[in-house]
Amino acid sequence: MAEPLKRLFTVSEYHSMAETGILSEDDRVELIEGEIYRMAPIGSRHAGCVNRLVHLFQGLKAILSPQNPLQLDDHSEPEPDLALLRHREDFYATAHPTPEDVLLLVEVADTSIGFDRRVKIPLYARNGIPEVWLVDLVQGAVDIHRQPSLSGYRDVRRLRNDDRISPLAFPRLEHSASDILG
Repeated sequence: MAEPLKRLFTVSEYHSMAETGILSEDDRVELIEGEIYRMAPIGSRHAGCVNRLVHLFQGLKAILSPQNPLQLDDHSEPEPDLALLRHREDFYATAHPTPEDVLLLVEVADTSIGFDRRVKIPLYARNGIPEVWLVDLVQGAVDIHRQPSLSGYRDVRRLRNDDRISPLAFPRLEHSASDILG
């Protein structure tokens, strides 16, 4: 007996679901490798961390894009907690950013930490995102992922407390893990 086949969706089909009302604006979902995942509600601690990150990165020559779609390929459109994007005159009004537009992605995680580590971070690496920070609210750490490859990030470091880091795209901007975690 044959196993049932999984039906995967394209980004175009995913957008059509929203346009026809199958998915509504209130549905907190994202498309990951053709599958639609429901995202956990955003708690106060998570929201506060994203707000803190936006505050820390204000004034950079980048577009700060909190919790907005990023089209990685034809089957994935995640919504990272914060993306630092290359400047574009239309501020990405005509099309979602793609991997070439990304300077830094940040995922903030408490309940979603396993999914972010197992699924999203490797997906970002396979799509050539140069740098991803995973803010682990449970463990009180910031994991820095750099040097993407098809098998994952080759350089991964964990920061705690007063450990300091600068985004690759902005080497003069330095923050500690405590600055990010609060």
